Amino acid sequence: MKIVITGATGFIGTALCKALTEAEHEVIALTRHASAQQRLGDRVSCATWDGQSAGEWEKTLDGADAVVNLAGESIAARWNAAKKEKIRASRVNATRALVQAMSKAHWRPKVLVNGSAVGYYGPRGDEELTEESSPGNDFLAEVCQAWEAAAVEAEPLGVRVVRLRIGVVLGEGGGALSKMLPPFKMGVGGPTGSGQQWMSWVHRDDVVGLIQFALERDDVQGALNATAPNPVRNREFAQTLGKVLHRPAFLPTPALAMRLLFGEMADALLLTGQRVLPAAAQRLGYQFRYPDLMSALQAVLKK
Repeated sequence: MKIVITGATGFIGTALCKALTEAEHEVIALTRHASAQQRLGDRVSCATWDGQSAGEWEKTLDGADAVVNLAGESIAARWNAAKKEKIRASRVNATRALVQAMSKAHWRPKVLVNGSAVGYYGPRGDEELTEESSPGNDFLAEVCQAWEAAAVEAEPLGVRVVRLRIGVVLGEGGGALSKMLPPFKMGVGGPTGSGQQWMSWVHRDDVVGLIQFALERDDVQGALNATAPNPVRNREFAQTLGKVLHRPAFLPTPALAMRLLFGEMADALLLTGQRVLPAAAQRLGYQFRYPDLMSALQAVLKK
């Protein structure tokens, strides 16, 4: 297939480009980064875009079989009004630009796999959440709803749209785990806040696998939770990570300290969570490579 990807230089995007080129697909990355070609290698073609405006890049969609949209400003920082607007606009505007380009194409892509996040559901305590569950009403939930709504605008064009609600991604060389590792390696790691909040984690290989699954299967459509089938509480995550590293994992990080350091983001991402299950993926027959946390962490850390 000819596949156009945004967010190709990101933590998920680089792994996806590698997997797709190894499978002999033609990959075109839409990117704002001058160094993208060097980072992605010669097997990926690069086209420049700004994530919101029309331009020459639109020609890459004409005749493409698929689009994977992973573009978006990082949410892992202290939020203020300007940062929150960047988080929202980077996702919604990029998606709208892609859909607008599709509407102009003579030969439109057959499928759009559009990034979203488990933040769609908002903080929900112990409630088990599937793709059928209602959205939340906090900032991240509202961003995800607007992001997905922009993607759904491609459906009247005859494009199959998959809304990929991604959990906490574990993998080598980046992502959430790279920020967690230093204190654990020093023996001062542990749960965050109460430790009772749920973490809907997923190995990066399974995110890539689910995207490939969505590209190849015509019956994959609508919301698709990209989370492992066995979410865990934050305390269990810390204990398991400690076991894999052979380090203690009992020293909690107080909620107050997290709020002082990260403000609103601490409550949205670190001190609350969601218990999200990949019901659609399992119903459709996707086989998770890393269904349990221990095997996922061992694979990432090569233990």
